[in-house]
Amino acid sequence: MRIRLGGVLSALAVVAGALTGCAITDDRASIVVTTNILGDVVQEIVGDQAQVTVLMKPNSDPHSFGVSAQEANSLQTADLVVFNGLGLEEGVLHHVDAAETEGVPVVEVGAAVDPLAYGDGDTTGQDDPHFWTDPTRVALAVDLLAAEVIEHVPGVDETVVLDRAAAYRTQLEDLDRHMTALFAGIPPEQRKLITNHHVFAYLAERYDFTIVGAVVPSGTTLASPSASDLASLVGAIEANGVRTIFADSSQPDRLARVIADTTGTEVDIRSLFTESLGEPGSAADSYLKMMRYNATQIGDGLA
Repeated sequence: MRIRLGGVLSALAVVAGALTGCAITDDRASIVVTTNILGDVVQEIVGDQAQVTVLMKPNSDPHSFGVSAQEANSLQTADLVVFNGLGLEEGVLHHVDAAETEGVPVVEVGAAVDPLAYGDGDTTGQDDPHFWTDPTRVALAVDLLAAEVIEHVPGVDETVVLDRAAAYRTQLEDLDRHMTALFAGIPPEQRKLITNHHVFAYLAERYDFTIVGAVVPSGTTLASPSASDLASLVGAIEANGVRTIFADSSQPDRLARVIADTTGTEVDIRSLFTESLGEPGSAADSYLKMMRYNATQIGDGLA
Protein backbone atom coordinates (compact mmCIF):
# COMPACT_ATOMS: atom_id res chain seq x y z
CA MET A 1 0.00 0.00 0.00
CA ARG A 2 1.36 3.40 -0.98
CA ILE A 3 1.05 6.22 1.55
CA ARG A 4 1.35 9.81 0.36
CA LEU A 5 3.46 11.93 2.71
CA GLY A 6 1.55 15.11 1.86
CA GLY A 7 -1.76 13.50 2.86
CA VAL A 8 -0.32 12.33 6.17
CA LEU A 9 1.03 15.78 6.97
CA SER A 10 -2.31 17.36 6.13
CA ALA A 11 -4.15 14.93 8.39
CA LEU A 12 -1.71 15.59 11.22
CA ALA A 13 -2.24 19.32 10.80
CA VAL A 14 -5.98 18.89 11.11
CA VAL A 15 -5.62 16.76 14.24
CA ALA A 16 -3.17 19.22 15.78
CA GLY A 17 -5.53 22.07 15.03
CA ALA A 18 -8.39 20.22 16.67
CA LEU A 19 -6.33 19.47 19.75
CA THR A 20 -5.02 23.00 20.17
CA GLY A 21 -8.02 24.92 18.81
CA CYS A 22 -9.33 25.65 22.27
CA ALA A 23 -6.12 27.49 23.05
CA ILE A 24 -6.31 29.75 20.00
CA THR A 25 -7.69 33.13 20.96
CA ASP A 26 -8.55 36.32 19.12
CA ASP A 27 -6.19 38.89 20.60
CA ARG A 28 -8.08 41.83 19.11
CA ALA A 29 -9.99 44.15 21.43
CA SER A 30 -13.64 43.27 22.03
CA ILE A 31 -16.75 45.32 21.29
CA VAL A 32 -20.10 43.84 22.35
CA VAL A 33 -23.26 45.25 20.74
CA THR A 34 -26.76 44.41 21.93
CA THR A 35 -28.89 44.77 18.77
CA ASN A 36 -28.10 43.47 15.30
CA ILE A 37 -28.92 46.78 13.61
CA LEU A 38 -26.34 48.61 15.69
CA GLY A 39 -24.03 45.62 15.37
CA ASP A 40 -24.03 46.05 11.59
CA VAL A 41 -23.30 49.77 11.92
CA VAL A 42 -20.44 49.16 14.38
CA GLN A 43 -18.96 46.47 12.12
CA GLU A 44 -19.00 48.89 9.18
CA ILE A 45 -17.09 51.45 11.24
CA VAL A 46 -14.59 49.06 12.81
CA GLY A 47 -13.94 46.54 10.04
CA ASP A 48 -11.33 44.04 11.26
CA GLN A 49 -9.82 46.47 13.78
CA ALA A 50 -11.63 44.77 16.67
CA GLN A 51 -13.78 41.75 17.38
CA VAL A 52 -17.47 42.73 17.24
CA THR A 53 -19.91 40.45 19.05
CA VAL A 54 -23.65 40.97 18.44
CA LEU A 55 -26.00 39.53 21.05
CA MET A 56 -29.32 39.77 19.22
CA LYS A 57 -29.90 37.12 16.55
CA PRO A 58 -31.50 37.91 13.15
CA ASN A 59 -35.31 38.10 13.07
CA SER A 60 -35.49 38.65 16.83
CA ASP A 61 -37.56 41.04 18.89
CA PRO A 62 -35.28 43.57 20.64
CA HIS A 63 -37.86 44.08 23.37
CA SER A 64 -37.82 40.44 24.49
CA PHE A 65 -34.60 38.69 23.46
CA GLY A 66 -32.36 37.34 26.21
CA VAL A 67 -28.71 36.31 26.53
CA SER A 68 -26.88 33.26 27.83
CA ALA A 69 -24.59 33.33 30.86
CA GLN A 70 -21.59 33.29 28.51
CA GLU A 71 -22.96 36.24 26.55
CA ALA A 72 -23.67 38.12 29.77
CA ASN A 73 -20.07 37.53 30.81
CA SER A 74 -18.84 38.86 27.46
CA LEU A 75 -20.43 42.20 28.33
CA GLN A 76 -18.39 42.44 31.52
CA THR A 77 -15.12 41.56 29.79
CA ALA A 78 -15.56 43.81 26.74
CA ASP A 79 -13.48 46.86 25.95
CA LEU A 80 -16.65 48.67 24.87
CA VAL A 81 -20.37 47.91 25.09
CA VAL A 82 -22.75 49.52 22.61
CA PHE A 83 -26.49 49.43 23.24
CA ASN A 84 -29.51 51.17 21.78
CA GLY A 85 -31.02 52.18 25.11
CA LEU A 86 -34.12 54.28 25.80
CA GLY A 87 -35.68 51.09 27.16
CA LEU A 88 -35.45 49.05 23.94
CA GLU A 89 -33.49 45.97 25.04
CA GLU A 90 -35.77 45.18 27.96
CA GLY A 91 -34.39 41.68 28.54
CA VAL A 92 -30.69 42.58 28.66
CA LEU A 93 -30.52 46.07 30.15
CA HIS A 94 -29.66 44.74 33.60
CA HIS A 95 -26.63 42.97 32.10
CA VAL A 96 -25.53 46.22 30.47
CA ASP A 97 -25.92 47.99 33.81
CA ALA A 98 -23.84 45.28 35.47
CA ALA A 99 -21.05 45.75 32.92
CA GLU A 100 -21.06 49.50 33.50
CA THR A 101 -20.87 48.92 37.26
CA GLU A 102 -17.77 46.79 36.62
CA GLY A 103 -16.15 49.75 34.85
CA VAL A 104 -16.71 48.72 31.23
CA PRO A 105 -17.17 51.76 28.93
CA VAL A 106 -20.80 51.75 27.82
CA VAL A 107 -22.43 53.95 25.17
CA GLU A 108 -26.21 54.42 24.89
CA VAL A 109 -26.68 55.44 21.27
CA GLY A 110 -30.38 56.33 21.27
CA ALA A 111 -29.98 58.98 23.95
CA ALA A 112 -27.33 60.79 21.90
CA VAL A 113 -29.18 61.28 18.59
CA ASP A 114 -31.83 63.83 19.55
CA PRO A 115 -34.55 61.33 20.53
CA LEU A 116 -38.24 61.98 19.97
CA ALA A 117 -40.93 61.38 22.58
CA TYR A 118 -43.80 59.01 21.90
CA GLY A 119 -46.93 60.98 21.05
CA ASP A 120 -49.51 58.23 21.39
CA GLY A 121 -50.28 55.00 23.23
CA ASP A 122 -49.29 53.80 26.68
CA THR A 123 -45.73 55.09 26.29
CA THR A 124 -46.75 58.70 25.56
CA GLY A 125 -44.09 61.17 26.68
CA GLN A 126 -41.32 58.58 27.00
CA ASP A 127 -38.33 58.70 24.66
CA ASP A 128 -38.79 56.59 21.53
CA PRO A 129 -35.81 54.22 20.95
CA HIS A 130 -36.52 53.48 17.25
CA PHE A 131 -34.23 56.19 15.86
CA TRP A 132 -32.76 53.99 13.09
CA THR A 133 -35.83 54.49 10.87
CA ASP A 134 -34.28 57.92 10.09
CA PRO A 135 -30.91 57.46 8.31
CA THR A 136 -29.82 60.99 9.23
CA ARG A 137 -29.93 60.04 12.90
CA VAL A 138 -27.92 56.91 12.14
CA ALA A 139 -25.34 59.23 10.59
CA LEU A 140 -25.18 61.05 13.95
CA ALA A 141 -24.72 57.66 15.61
CA VAL A 142 -21.81 56.87 13.28
CA ASP A 143 -19.93 59.97 14.42
CA LEU A 144 -20.61 59.10 18.06
CA LEU A 145 -19.55 55.48 17.68
CA ALA A 146 -16.35 56.30 15.80
CA ALA A 147 -15.32 58.65 18.62
CA GLU A 148 -16.16 56.05 21.30
CA VAL A 149 -14.23 53.31 19.50
CA ILE A 150 -11.16 55.51 19.13
CA GLU A 151 -11.28 56.54 22.79
CA HIS A 152 -11.97 53.19 24.43
CA VAL A 153 -10.92 50.33 22.16
CA PRO A 154 -7.19 49.56 22.32
CA GLY A 155 -5.24 48.74 19.19
CA VAL A 156 -7.50 50.38 16.61
CA ASP A 157 -6.06 52.68 13.98
CA GLU A 158 -7.76 56.07 14.36
CA THR A 159 -7.29 56.95 10.69
CA VAL A 160 -8.84 53.69 9.53
CA VAL A 161 -11.84 54.10 11.84
CA LEU A 162 -12.44 57.70 10.75
CA ASP A 163 -12.09 56.80 7.06
CA ARG A 164 -14.50 53.89 7.38
CA ALA A 165 -16.98 56.07 9.30
CA ALA A 166 -16.83 58.76 6.62
CA ALA A 167 -17.39 56.20 3.85
CA TYR A 168 -20.36 54.71 5.67
CA ARG A 169 -21.82 58.14 6.35
CA THR A 170 -21.72 58.79 2.58
CA GLN A 171 -23.76 55.62 2.05
CA LEU A 172 -26.29 56.83 4.63
CA GLU A 173 -26.60 60.12 2.79
CA ASP A 174 -27.24 58.19 -0.44
CA LEU A 175 -29.90 56.14 1.38
CA ASP A 176 -31.61 59.29 2.62
CA ARG A 177 -31.72 60.73 -0.90
CA HIS A 178 -33.05 57.44 -2.26
CA MET A 179 -35.85 57.32 0.31
CA THR A 180 -36.74 60.97 -0.23
CA ALA A 181 -37.04 60.44 -3.99
CA LEU A 182 -39.03 57.22 -3.60
CA PHE A 183 -41.50 58.71 -1.14
CA ALA A 184 -41.99 61.75 -3.36
CA GLY A 185 -44.22 59.52 -5.50
CA ILE A 186 -46.73 59.09 -2.67
CA PRO A 187 -49.48 61.74 -2.68
CA PRO A 188 -49.65 63.73 0.59
CA GLU A 189 -53.16 62.44 1.38
CA GLN A 190 -51.88 58.85 1.22
CA ARG A 191 -48.85 59.31 3.49
CA LYS A 192 -50.55 57.56 6.39
CA LEU A 193 -48.91 54.76 8.35
CA ILE A 194 -50.35 51.97 10.47
CA THR A 195 -47.79 49.58 11.88
CA ASN A 196 -47.58 46.62 14.25
CA HIS A 197 -46.58 48.93 17.13
CA HIS A 198 -45.24 52.47 17.38
CA VAL A 199 -41.95 52.12 15.54
CA PHE A 200 -41.91 54.68 12.69
CA ALA A 201 -42.11 58.11 14.35
CA TYR A 202 -38.60 59.04 13.22
CA LEU A 203 -39.29 58.02 9.63
CA ALA A 204 -42.59 59.91 9.73
CA GLU A 205 -40.91 63.09 10.94
CA ARG A 206 -38.09 62.87 8.40
CA TYR A 207 -40.24 62.10 5.34
CA ASP A 208 -43.53 63.79 6.23
CA PHE A 209 -45.82 60.86 7.02
CA THR A 210 -48.74 60.77 9.46
CA ILE A 211 -48.94 57.97 12.02
CA VAL A 212 -52.61 56.96 12.06
CA GLY A 213 -52.24 54.22 14.66
CA ALA A 214 -50.72 50.88 15.59
CA VAL A 215 -52.09 47.39 16.11
CA VAL A 216 -50.36 47.38 19.50
CA PRO A 217 -50.75 50.99 20.72
CA SER A 218 -47.40 51.00 22.49
CA GLY A 219 -43.69 51.47 21.90
CA THR A 220 -43.06 47.86 22.91
CA THR A 221 -44.25 44.57 21.48
CA LEU A 222 -44.69 43.25 25.01
CA ALA A 223 -47.91 45.25 25.44
CA SER A 224 -51.34 43.92 24.43
CA PRO A 225 -54.17 45.86 22.76
CA SER A 226 -57.61 45.92 24.32
CA ALA A 227 -60.84 45.33 22.41
CA SER A 228 -61.50 49.09 22.45
CA ASP A 229 -57.98 49.73 21.08
CA LEU A 230 -58.66 47.44 18.14
CA ALA A 231 -62.09 48.95 17.52
CA SER A 232 -60.58 52.46 17.54
CA LEU A 233 -57.95 51.38 15.03
CA VAL A 234 -60.58 49.94 12.69
CA GLY A 235 -62.41 53.27 12.87
CA ALA A 236 -59.20 55.19 12.15
CA ILE A 237 -58.46 52.99 9.13
CA GLU A 238 -61.90 53.59 7.69
CA ALA A 239 -61.91 57.33 8.47
CA ASN A 240 -58.47 57.89 6.90
CA GLY A 241 -58.90 55.62 3.91
CA VAL A 242 -55.85 53.57 4.88
CA ARG A 243 -55.16 50.79 2.41
CA THR A 244 -52.12 49.08 3.95
CA ILE A 245 -51.06 47.87 7.40
CA PHE A 246 -47.35 47.32 7.83
CA ALA A 247 -46.52 44.34 10.06
CA ASP A 248 -43.13 43.46 11.52
CA SER A 249 -41.40 40.47 9.96
CA SER A 250 -40.35 39.13 13.38
CA GLN A 251 -43.87 39.30 14.84
CA PRO A 252 -47.05 37.32 14.08
CA ASP A 253 -49.43 39.32 11.88
CA ARG A 254 -52.62 37.61 13.11
CA LEU A 255 -54.06 40.73 14.77
CA ALA A 256 -53.22 42.86 11.76
CA ARG A 257 -55.13 40.46 9.51
CA VAL A 258 -58.11 40.39 11.86
CA ILE A 259 -58.23 44.18 11.75
CA ALA A 260 -57.89 44.22 7.97
CA ASP A 261 -60.75 41.73 7.65
CA THR A 262 -62.92 43.77 10.03
CA THR A 263 -62.75 47.01 8.07
CA GLY A 264 -65.30 47.82 5.42
CA THR A 265 -62.58 48.45 2.83
CA GLU A 266 -59.87 46.37 1.22
CA VAL A 267 -56.69 46.58 3.33
CA ASP A 268 -53.39 44.98 2.36
CA ILE A 269 -50.84 43.56 4.85
CA ARG A 270 -47.18 44.14 4.05
CA SER A 271 -44.25 42.82 6.06
CA LEU A 272 -41.34 45.08 7.00
CA PHE A 273 -38.06 44.50 8.80
CA THR A 274 -38.59 47.18 11.42
CA GLU A 275 -36.58 46.17 14.50
CA SER A 276 -34.23 43.43 13.38
CA LEU A 277 -32.09 42.51 10.44
CA GLY A 278 -32.96 39.38 8.50
CA GLU A 279 -30.93 36.22 8.10
CA PRO A 280 -27.69 36.38 6.08
CA GLY A 281 -28.53 36.38 2.39
CA SER A 282 -31.99 37.88 2.93
CA ALA A 283 -33.25 41.20 1.56
CA ALA A 284 -32.52 42.80 4.94
CA ASP A 285 -29.22 41.32 6.14
CA SER A 286 -27.66 44.77 6.58
CA TYR A 287 -29.03 48.09 7.80
CA LEU A 288 -28.73 49.71 4.36
CA LYS A 289 -30.49 46.81 2.62
CA MET A 290 -33.18 46.68 5.31
CA MET A 291 -34.02 50.36 4.89
CA ARG A 292 -34.13 50.16 1.10
CA TYR A 293 -36.40 47.12 1.31
CA ASN A 294 -38.72 48.85 3.78
CA ALA A 295 -38.81 52.04 1.71
CA THR A 296 -39.82 50.06 -1.37
CA GLN A 297 -42.54 48.22 0.54
CA ILE A 298 -43.91 51.49 1.94
CA GLY A 299 -43.73 53.18 -1.43
CA ASP A 300 -45.53 50.32 -3.18
CA GLY A 301 -48.08 49.97 -0.37
CA LEU A 302 -49.13 53.62 -0.27
CA ALA A 303 -48.64 54.96 -3.79
